[in-house]
Parts: sequence; structure tokens; C-alpha cells
Amino acid sequence: MATEITDSNFQDIVANSTKPVMVDFWAVWCGPCRMVAPIVEEMSNEYDGRAVIGKLDVDNNPNVSVQFGIRNIPTILFFKNGEVVDKQVGAAPKAVLMEKLNKLLA
Repeated sequence: MATEITDSNFQDIVANSTKPVMVDFWAVWCGPCRMVAPIVEEMSNEYDGRAVIGKLDVDNNPNVSVQFGIRNIPTILFFKNGEVVDKQVGAAPKAVLMEKLNKLLA
């Protein structure tokens, strides 16, 4: 299951992670977010132990959303060593997300 990321735990889970991190910025009311959700869940199982896969609800966690300039959702940010190294704005197929994450694991 994808890790729930919040304003209060972002630093611990994402910024301090020694593994690559993929964060799905989403909201309950967002249709395309619901399309991406099962892909994010699948990837959280497939990459367990190798990467951190998380979800951040933009409505409940405005600080991190503002910090990274999230204006459209879904937006998926890819972090390595606490820095944003790639992103995907809008719904994307699983293969696209896997390709971006696999580059960080190489």
C-alpha cells in the first residue's frame, strides 16, 4: 500500500529517504487522480523495499503542495536524495511512471 505523505511527515519520509521516492499529489474530487490511483498502489507493491511510493492529498496538506508549486493534479514528483529529479503532470500509463522510477534505481 502506498505510504500516506503529509505536511508533517514529508521531511522524514521524502527528504530524508535514502531510496528514490515517487509522490502522487492528488485529491478526492479529481477524476484523473482516481485513474492513476490503482497504478500507484500496484507500483507500491512492486517496488517495496527498493523505492518509497507515496500519496499526498493536496487538500489536506497545502504546505508541501505550495512548496513544490503543484497547480495541476495529478502531479507525480520523483525524488532522489531529497531533490526533485523528474515529474509527471497529468494521468500517465504505468509504463511511463515505471520508466522514470527505474532510471532512479539504476
